[in-house]
Amino acid sequence: MVASKIVMASLSLTHRRALTCAVTASAAYPARLVPHPPDLIKWVRKEGGFVHQAVKIAQQHDETIGLGLVASEDIPKGSDLIALPHHIPLSFEFDHSVLSNLARKVPEELWAMKLGLKLLQERAKVGSFWWPYISNLPETYSIPIFFPGEDIRNLQYAPLLHQARQEAGKSTQIQSFSVQRICSLALLPLQNSCVMLLPIVQRKRMSSSSNGNSSPLKSRVEYRTPLVNKRCRFLLDFDHEVRHALENLKPDDHPFGGQNVDASSLGWAMSAVSSRAFRLHGKKFLDGTHNNVPMMLPLIDMCNHSFNPNSQIVQEQGAGSLKILVVAETAIKQNDPLVLNYGCLNNDLFLLDYGFVIPSNPYDCIELKYDGALLDAASMAAGISSPNFSAPAPWQKEILSQLNLEGEAPILKVSLGGPELVEGRLLAALRALLAIDMETVHKHDLNTLKSLSAEAPLGIANEVAAFRTIIALCVIALGHFPTKIMDDESLLKQGVSGSTELAIQFRMQKKSLIIDVMRNLTRRVKSLSSKGATAQG
Repeated sequence: MVASKIVMASLSLTHRRALTCAVTASAAYPARLVPHPPDLIKWVRKEGGFVHQAVKIAQQHDETIGLGLVASEDIPKGSDLIALPHHIPLSFEFDHSVLSNLARKVPEELWAMKLGLKLLQERAKVGSFWWPYISNLPETYSIPIFFPGEDIRNLQYAPLLHQARQEAGKSTQIQSFSVQRICSLALLPLQNSCVMLLPIVQRKRMSSSSNGNSSPLKSRVEYRTPLVNKRCRFLLDFDHEVRHALENLKPDDHPFGGQNVDASSLGWAMSAVSSRAFRLHGKKFLDGTHNNVPMMLPLIDMCNHSFNPNSQIVQEQGAGSLKILVVAETAIKQNDPLVLNYGCLNNDLFLLDYGFVIPSNPYDCIELKYDGALLDAASMAAGISSPNFSAPAPWQKEILSQLNLEGEAPILKVSLGGPELVEGRLLAALRALLAIDMETVHKHDLNTLKSLSAEAPLGIANEVAAFRTIIALCVIALGHFPTKIMDDESLLKQGVSGSTELAIQFRMQKKSLIIDVMRNLTRRVKSLSSKGATAQG
């Protein structure tokens, strides 16, 4: 499922299955946990599941994507592609075991680690029911917590480095080379930048359909804490928690068969789950709602991503039984991959959880910190006379408070790009703060002031000033990237490692996004200026 460039190392199949995780390996190694894993499709069928005869596992046309599901012949719309009976999905059930006690110490926003503990347990267990599935998983994931320090720097999102440095800097002992990679963020120098990356914790939920069935959709719940640094800090802290909990345990009580578990293996497990698991309906409550249960879905999670999916997942809940289906949402042609929509996510989230970047992603954005002094500088650079961002009038402060940009607990992160182009709160603030008088502003409600489609509600001059200020902000943001797009393109042509390529692609897309915002707003300024000149004439 994860569309990423993956490097692998083989594991011994004798006696016990080691939990060590290689950080680097030769490209000659196979792309899965063991060199010759069991046939996953045969295993699903053997266990009572269904796999359409045309569904095959194959290398994708884009080699950076890796393995995925492909149609070996034309498949009609509405066809069942995969069906998993209730016992095949891997989930976590709490009890009074050591493993459950460890899972209870995991913050809810890092839910992937709870199921990750179960995944590690099954990976260590000889004779695990899920071994045919687990052996097909990647050993490493090309996500930032496993990047070398140089490639973290290559992302060129300086505040992300700063946040990671603050959080991971407390670590004093590093147990393995893999952990050094995870914590290398702590060693990076801080650079100044106004661009803020705010990773958001991923959720996957169910949405009910009219026929009573449900299909899992990938959505997001916002947490105003940086995800990369939180994961790094958590892995180090939880490593100590796990080591302490496993001390002096009897062999029969040890959840991992007596093996050591460190931050490297914990990071592998959390990454495997966060990139592959779905949150499906669990127990039904009296009010008709369900709790959401994270599950790993063997074979289904090999479907890659597309904003134009040809497949969808449907959950059927019968009398005491659960069946999870993948259905052809459109007709699928021979040799086409089976793709699901992971969600309308920006590239920060795709990289952080899945290890890939979407070119020209319509949902990508950059996040800036709302700061009066910065806006003053931007508006002055844009030729706006007497900017008032640092010292707003009382009535303007009231509007900023309504926008949650002023007050006791303001949310100062605003975004550019994505479907909105300019976040409504930022646009409303600029329009209000650049307005000449209070009465004109109070004629409009906040929704109008926040809407880009409400063209020039406070007049053409006000609108042009707001857009020019945003364009100047974009120039400032671009100026804080150490390289230009043409420099990045030149580096890619020279040939770089997989993680370096991802980091460069990520920053290229951010720069392209900023340029697109500037071009869009420049067109709007020209159009408005033309209308103003016509009106004056």
